[in-house]
Amino acid sequence: MFGLNKTPELNVLVLRDADVIAHGIRQALATATPEERPGLEAAAAVAERAAAASDAELRARWVHERLTAAGHEGPVDSVRAVKTLREAAPGLTLLSAVQLTKDAAAHGA
Repeated sequence: MFGLNKTPELNVLVLRDADVIAHGIRQALATATPEERPGLEAAAAVAERAAAASDAELRARWVHERLTAAGHEGPVDSVRAVKTLREAAPGLTLLSAVQLTKDAAAHGA
């Protein structure tokens, strides 16, 4: 059969913009009034933590969010979780769903 010798790839793209947001908040801090500073400093810390998250953490969070929204309870790497994830994200291949749920289980929530 065609394509059996090919190693399947995980086709999930992680998009990040938290670093851009953190930079914008830091710029706003440069001209902030004393009253605005505490809130902007807290926001900058949150954005910087988000920017520091690994791709694996972001994928795990995405999986947990999809499963929670779909009402899934139980192990994240179960057959039921894979099925639920594929129903929640219709274009996701079986291989990708299995890999994502395994990775999410390894990373926790």
